[in-house]
Amino acid sequence: MNDVIPENSPSAAGPRPVIGVSLKLHFGLARTRAWLAEVAALDATLAALPRPVDLFVLPSFPALADARELLGATRIAFGAQNVHWADTGAFTGEVSAGMLAEAGARYVEVGHAERRRHVEAALVCLQHWLVSDFAGGGSAPKVEKIKEVESRNLRAA
Repeated sequence: MNDVIPENSPSAAGPRPVIGVSLKLHFGLARTRAWLAEVAALDATLAALPRPVDLFVLPSFPALADARELLGATRIAFGAQNVHWADTGAFTGEVSAGMLAEAGARYVEVGHAERRRHVEAALVCLQHWLVSDFAGGGSAPKVEKIKEVESRNLRAA
């Protein structure tokens, strides 16, 4: 009889637990790399648990290559803290699901409340700037088009 329970399959004890953590913006790159090495060292402990558990970490985007390098030979997965809805396009600073998969990410946090709240605050600032720009000679159609696009983006998020 095979004692290995396939990844993410139910066992006699119920569904396999999935536990993850987002590093948010708490560590710089050097500290993230050191922390990932500490987490990778937990792989043997993870394997010895009486019940299989899937573990994952979500470092900041610049640390994804480090996560791939340090966690690649372990049972510990990694992912990203955000993903853009488009596969390609002129979306400065955004990352697509395809890019994340290519980087080896298995998980992604989508639509986190913090990001939605900050996007909304940024839109309020943008609208204030646009009204100021309009008062100083900006074009009304430009202002309305930007507001329409940003409003649509906020609803999608």
